[in-house]
Amino acid sequence: MILARARMLVLVLASLTLAACARTPVASAPDVTRSAIAERMMADIRVLASDDFQGRKPGTPGGQATYEYLERRMGEIGLVTGTNDPGAYWRMPVDLVATMPLGGRLTLGQGRQAVTVPDNDAVVYTPRRRALAIGGPGTGVPVVFVGFGDGSVLGDAMAGAVAVMLADPGKDAARREALFAQRATAVVTVLPDAAALAVVRRTGDRERVALASEEQDTLSAYITDGAIAGVLGARRWEGLKRDAGAPDFAPLELNLAVNIEASAERREFTSQNILGRIPGAVPGSGAVLLLGHWDHLGECGPPASVDRICNGAADNASGIAAMLELARRLKGGPAMGRDIYVLATTAEEAGLLGARAFVRDSPVPLESIVAAFNFDMVALAPAGSPLGFIGGGETPLDGMILDHVARSGRALGDQALADSFLRRQDGWALLQAGVPTVLLSSTYGSRGVLNPFLSSRYHRPSDEAGALELGGAIDDLLLHEALIRQIADPARYQPPAAEAP
Repeated sequence: MILARARMLVLVLASLTLAACARTPVASAPDVTRSAIAERMMADIRVLASDDFQGRKPGTPGGQATYEYLERRMGEIGLVTGTNDPGAYWRMPVDLVATMPLGGRLTLGQGRQAVTVPDNDAVVYTPRRRALAIGGPGTGVPVVFVGFGDGSVLGDAMAGAVAVMLADPGKDAARREALFAQRATAVVTVLPDAAALAVVRRTGDRERVALASEEQDTLSAYITDGAIAGVLGARRWEGLKRDAGAPDFAPLELNLAVNIEASAERREFTSQNILGRIPGAVPGSGAVLLLGHWDHLGECGPPASVDRICNGAADNASGIAAMLELARRLKGGPAMGRDIYVLATTAEEAGLLGARAFVRDSPVPLESIVAAFNFDMVALAPAGSPLGFIGGGETPLDGMILDHVARSGRALGDQALADSFLRRQDGWALLQAGVPTVLLSSTYGSRGVLNPFLSSRYHRPSDEAGALELGGAIDDLLLHEALIRQIADPARYQPPAAEAP
C-alpha cells in the first residue's frame, strides 16, 4: 500500500504539471455533442427524480417502478442480459430484511434489588420480532465484563454469556460483531453519558435494512455510565473501569442480574439489481464493469413538511443517467474486445447491500473483471472542474487514468477529500473482493463544490433535478469513454496478473 501511494503521488505530480501547461480545459467534444449528452442525461434524471418514483426506496412501488424503468432503458440502448438466467433477463434478486424498533427494556439487579433502567439512561435493539436474554446469579448464564476488549481471549467461554463492554469510539461495532460471532446471547455497551446515548438513538431508532443472508440474531443494549454505577455502586464500578485499562486485564464475571428484552417490526422483501451487457468481440478476454446505485431514501422530510419525498436527483439519478449515456455511446461506437457489464445496484443507501450481494453471487467471475467504474452523485461541478479520484493508489489502473486526465487538460482535485469517500460508495464492496474499482467524478474534486450540497441538499427533499450542474459530469463521462475504450481492448490493456513474466 505504501508503494502504491508513493507511485500515486509521483503520477499526480506529473499530471498536475501537464495540466498546468493548458490553463483552460481542452475541449473533448463539440458543444453540440455536449448539449445532446446533457439533454439525454436530464431526460433520465427528470424521470428517476420525479415524485412518481416516490424517492426510489427499495421494497416500495417507487423502487419497483425504478428498476422496471431501467430494464426498459437498457433494452432501448441495445444492451443484452448480463444475468445468465433465462428466467430473469435483467434482474438479480436481492433478498432484504427491514426492521423497525418497537421498544425494549433493560433490568439490572444485585441481590434482591432489581432496577428497570429508565429510557433516558438505556435503550435496547434487536432485529428479531422479540428477543429476551436473562443472565447472572442463579440463571446459569454468566454476565462477563470484557472492558475495552472483545472477549476473544475467552474463546468458546463467551457462548451463551451476556457481555458488558466499555464504549471505545470507532471500535465498538467491530467489538460487538466479534462478541456475537462468539455466540454471546446479548451485548451491553456502557456509554459515557446521555449525550452519547442520544447519538445511538438517532441511528438505532430508524428502520434498518440488511441482506437476509447476513442477518444476525442479536440483542444489543446501551446504558449510561451513571446508570450502571448506580446499580453496581460507584466505587465498585470505578474499580472495574480502572482495571479494564490495565495491560494485563482479563475478562471477569460480574455479580449482576441482567434481564434484557426488545421487539421489532420486521418486513422481508426482495429488491433487484439490474444487469445488462455489451458483448465483446474477443471471448474470454475479460470484462469491464460500470455500476451505479438506483435507490434512494423514499420519504425523508420532517413529518409536517409539505414535500417529504427525497427525490435523489444528484444522489443518484445523476449517476444512473451518466452510466446509461456512457453505455449508449459505447454500444454505438466501434466494437470492443471485452464485455462491458452495466450494473444498477439496489440498497446502497442501507450499506452497499446491492453491491455486496453482487459480489457474493455474481454471474460474472470476479477475477475476470479487469476494471470497474462506479458512478455516484456526479452532477454538481461545472465544466473544467478538477477531477476527484476515489480509489487512487488502490488498483493497477492509476497510470492509465492519470495519463488520460493529463491528456484531457484537466487536473486532479483534493485527494484527501476523495479518499474520505473510499468506503462510502459501492466500489468499496468490489475493492474488498479484489476487483480493481474506482470512482472518477468532478463532484469529489473540490470541497467548494461538494460541501454546499452536503450541507443543504444531501438526503433532503431539496435534491431535485432543477438544481443540478452537468458540465463537470459531461467532462467526466467523456474521460470515462476514452479510458474504457482503451481498457476494453485486450491489445491496449492487460492487467498485471495477465502480463508475461
